[in-house]
Amino acid sequence: MTSFQGQHFAILGAGRSGLGAARLARLHGAEVTVLDEGDPVKIKAALDRLHAEGFQTVSGRDAAEFAVTPGLFQRVIISPGLDAGWPLPRKFTDAGVPLEGEMEFAFNLTDMPMVGITGTNGKSTCTELIAHIFEACGRRSIPCGNHGMSLSEVVASGVRHDVLSLEISSFQLETIRNFRARASIWLNFAPDHLDRYPGMAEYFAAKARIFENVTEEDVAIVRAGESVSTGRARRVSFSAYGLEADATYANGEFRVNGRKAGDASSIRLRGRHNMENILAAMLACQVHGVAPEDAVRAVSSYEPPKHRCELVRVLNEREYINDSKATNLHALEACIGSMDRPIVLIAGGKEKGLDYTPLRARLNGQVRAMVLIGEIRQSLHDTFADLLPCRLAADMDEAVRAAAELSLPGDSIILSPGTSSFDMYTGYGQRGEAFRLAANALA
Repeated sequence: MTSFQGQHFAILGAGRSGLGAARLARLHGAEVTVLDEGDPVKIKAALDRLHAEGFQTVSGRDAAEFAVTPGLFQRVIISPGLDAGWPLPRKFTDAGVPLEGEMEFAFNLTDMPMVGITGTNGKSTCTELIAHIFEACGRRSIPCGNHGMSLSEVVASGVRHDVLSLEISSFQLETIRNFRARASIWLNFAPDHLDRYPGMAEYFAAKARIFENVTEEDVAIVRAGESVSTGRARRVSFSAYGLEADATYANGEFRVNGRKAGDASSIRLRGRHNMENILAAMLACQVHGVAPEDAVRAVSSYEPPKHRCELVRVLNEREYINDSKATNLHALEACIGSMDRPIVLIAGGKEKGLDYTPLRARLNGQVRAMVLIGEIRQSLHDTFADLLPCRLAADMDEAVRAAAELSLPGDSIILSPGTSSFDMYTGYGQRGEAFRLAANALA
């Protein structure tokens, strides 16, 4: 086992990634100090966990003003939420302390096989699907990384997994040196995180680093139509949108290399974007020895994450789908574009000053009617009422009843608000639960 005996590590960030890195560094013999510039009152729970395990901490203004003495630290491990160019990390690198990302640090201390998943949307669902498929097929796995436990937590736990399902953000990829996965997934790419990056090119370049260290022995699993270099890896593709690909979904069937692997009749996920998550998961699991047919059977027992295109019930030939997590226009557009059935859409919520007129071109006749809620219900009504029937609703119960009245057999009634929920609810979760209760109250 690698030993850091006699070395002093600084861990930046007191959250799950920082705690995991601190545990892992100490497990290998290092002395550890955790620094976090956050308000000590607001991060008290995190600091209490660290103190309970005997770690030294520096927080708040003391962390911001911390002076890095040359030679005091042998390494600095940075949590993914922090930018290596920010003042605190720069203090360490300016003092000559080697900097390493938390994920890279853990990767270099394990030989467990892993699937790496990146993309702008769908990462968490795909990551959970992969772990679920492995577990259902008798292979020990866990969703981790940017979702669930950090990679450092998993490695430090000492539990051996057959294959890790590792969600990877662009922030984590910024600091890799050696990281590579036997199977790496590129789900999609869309504008995001422009508060972190100067522009789209920099964001794209960070995500594309997932393929930086791949070899001919590795497999790159890429959504058909995506223009990203996958290095030396063997490239395979997937599509649920009619493009030519190695794995496809159409007419309710999953196919790999033209051969039917199964159908979606017993799968609770909805939307073509989720069918693409399943295709990517199938291909990744196939790299690690799971047949596509077994993967599809495993997915039938998967319970989808709440509030993300989650099927709540089917009543009178109508599907009731909870997509409360769609808190921006892009997520709403993605939901509409992924559905195969006519839609009665429940939308609206907090006024965030967004322009919803671009959505007019995306309705494409597929949205049969809209029911509008929240602070922006009247402005949405003014935007769309000339295109299709629109009703205003005072609360979720009224909205769901109105949507049922406007719908026809074969429709999907979808809560996909396109904005945040804080005008009426404490968060998108409470809003989604209100939809679930209202839908289940219908007779």
